[in-house]
Parts: sequence; C-alpha cells; structure tokens
Amino acid sequence: MKPPNSARDAGATSWLCREDSDRQRMLEMEERIRPVRRRAAMIMTVAILAASPWLGWWPLAFVISIMGGFAAADSLMGRLERPELLMFGAWVASALTIAIAVALSGAHGTAALPLLAIPVLTLSSRFSARGVTVGVVISLTLACAVGFGIDDATVLANPVLIIIPVALILCAAVLSTPLMQSDIQHRSDAVIDQLTGMLNRHALDSRVLELTEQASITGEPIGVIVADVDRFKLINDTFGHAVGDLVLKEVAYLLRKQLRAFDLAYRLGGEEFLVLLPGGELDSAAELAECLREAIASGPFGPGVSVSISIGVCASMRGERFDYPAVFARADEALYEAKHSGRDRVCVADRDDIAAGARVGLPA
Repeated sequence: MKPPNSARDAGATSWLCREDSDRQRMLEMEERIRPVRRRAAMIMTVAILAASPWLGWWPLAFVISIMGGFAAADSLMGRLERPELLMFGAWVASALTIAIAVALSGAHGTAALPLLAIPVLTLSSRFSARGVTVGVVISLTLACAVGFGIDDATVLANPVLIIIPVALILCAAVLSTPLMQSDIQHRSDAVIDQLTGMLNRHALDSRVLELTEQASITGEPIGVIVADVDRFKLINDTFGHAVGDLVLKEVAYLLRKQLRAFDLAYRLGGEEFLVLLPGGELDSAAELAECLREAIASGPFGPGVSVSISIGVCASMRGERFDYPAVFARADEALYEAKHSGRDRVCVADRDDIAAGARVGLPA
C-alpha cells in the first residue's frame, strides 16, 4: 500500500501553504489581524498628524492606500483558490507603499526607515517560515534601496541610519518566529487528526462559521459531501487494525488529491469524512463526489484489500442562507440512502427538499 509521502501530494498547494491546515491558519489569523490593523492605522495617522509640520499631510494618503489594499484583499479571499497569494501580495504592496512614502519624504524620510519593520511583525502570524523569509528579504531590500536612494552620501557618512532599520527588521522576524512555531504546534495538536493528517471536527467548526459569514455576503452556494468507508469493520477484523489505519490514511490521501486548493476535507471520526465546497452547487458537488468514489474504488490498497466508499451530497441554494446543520443533515440522509441501496455509490439530496428547507429554514 502506498501511503501519502508529503503534503505536496495532497491536492493543490502553493509555496506559502503546503497543507490544508496552513491555509486554514492563514484565514483564521487574518480575521484576528484585521481589527488590530485598523488600530495600527489609527496610530500611524496620529503620528503623521504630529509630524505634519515637517512631513506635511500627504503621507496620510499612503495609510489610506494600505488599508484600502488589505480591505480589497479581504473581500476577494473567499473566492480564490489560493487566497494566501493575494494576501502576500497585499503585504508586499503595504511594505512597498511605506518605502515609497519614506523615499518621497526626502532627507527627513531617512529617520522613518524603521517603519519598514512594522509589516514584518505580521508575517509570522499569517505565513510559514518560507513566507517570513521572503518577506524579510523584501523588507531588507526596500530599506537599503530607499536608504541609499534618498541620500547615499549621508547614509555612508552615518551608517547608523541604515543599520538600525535593518536590525529592527531582523529582530521583528526573529522575535516573532517562536510565537509562530508555538501557534502552529498548538494549532496542529488541536485541529489536525493525527492518524490521517486531515483537519478534524474542531477545525470544521471554525471553518463553518467563516463560510456562513462569507455566504451571507456573496450569496454563493456551499456544497457538503459526507463519505463513509464501506464495511470498514470487516477490513479491521480480516486484516487487523494496522491495515485498517493504513486504509484510512490512503483514503484521506486519495480524497485530498481530488480537491481544489480551497476545498477542505475533514475526518469526522472513525471511517467518516466530510468535504466543504465553497461555491459548490449541487451538480458540481455531485460530480466531484463521483470522482472521489472512483478514486477510492481504484485505489492501490494492497493485495486482497478492496475498499469502497458511500457518499451523500447536498448543497445550499444560491442566494440563500447557508444553514450548515440542515445541509449536513440532508447530506447525511443521502449517505444513509447510499449505504442501504448497495454501497459504493453517490446519492444526492432531493432538490425539492433542499429548496423547501431553504424557504422555511428547517433545522437539522
């Protein structure tokens, strides 16, 4: 049996997020950073007003530009396959905006170079060590380019003007890294299923809240796929629990391999799995479910080990509120139907039942 070798094998990834949990962490941390970012913008506004006799009022335009860029990124993240790339782009734009503002300030601006350390403080809260490293290199490059570009003679005569900003940028990255590593470790322990590497029920709860809020704004449907390994107890009884564990790992790997970057798969417990499909209508969710079923049916599970899954599918209606308990309940009912009509098949919730539930807000 071939186990999954790395996160790169499981679904679409990016250089910033190599696993589903990395993307989940970035999205959750962005929710926490957003109000803090607004307070930081207020502090910068007060500082600019205090320095206006020397700098003028125009630097306020750059603060507004940075906040506008992040606001635009926040509004688009839920619609993209790799939202981390957009957020990193917004981060780079913020650092570049600060560098431009400092450069345009002329001789007075050299003293403001340490401001480039501020964006670095937020790197580790969003991104992995790879993203932090790239961000630090960008910040150091901007600091040197602006410092020497404004007045290289002054900087060469007084190297402290560039040494201090560089040291602050490096310190910001170094001091925040342990916090990132601690957060990742605790988050991994809390939200990652240790056997399969999939997200668990705890991670599902926070993701459901986020998708519910997004759907209320965008009106996009959300698909729910519930899958269960057929006759898993028989596999355990016949081949032993060690083989049963390998089967679950391989099923998890094959499921994730079929998904888009922003589709998230969860192990609900035992041999039951769930997939959330942002923007997934009923037809597309059913089509993906069939791909998942076929992938498991043809999977390499070793000599004599035959594995199949039964799947139930449901989706919220476009323009309607995403009621996760109700949608999950109907997907679970469809799974029950698949189990009792022969297994190794996909059953889809009835459209009329979905529409009726959306109109009256039926509970699960």
